[in-house]
Amino acid sequence: MEVFMVAIGNISQNQCEEYINMNINLPDLDFAAAKQAAKEKALELCSHPMILSWKNRRTGQTYPDYECGIGDQPFWIRYAQGRGANLTIDINDGEYIFMVLKI
Repeated sequence: MEVFMVAIGNISQNQCEEYINMNINLPDLDFAAAKQAAKEKALELCSHPMILSWKNRRTGQTYPDYECGIGDQPFWIRYAQGRGANLTIDINDGEYIFMVLKI
């Protein structure tokens, strides 16, 4: 699997959140392969990463896949933030996004 790192940066100055953009040049990249790549990248940064939520732009699926409350962000993002997500891995410009808790 050919993986290229595009950028790493802090989302917030008040928290140690990281946002990683990855570009994976595979024409048949599917969700399972993207999730594995995200896990491998997260393992480089901590010993016990936990994927809290995700979005698959190809299918429109998200996890969790329900709505709760009112907010200016989709629930899958609020869900992860509310549980302490401190790493977001964005694969292929939003094709797949994983929000992770680094433990």
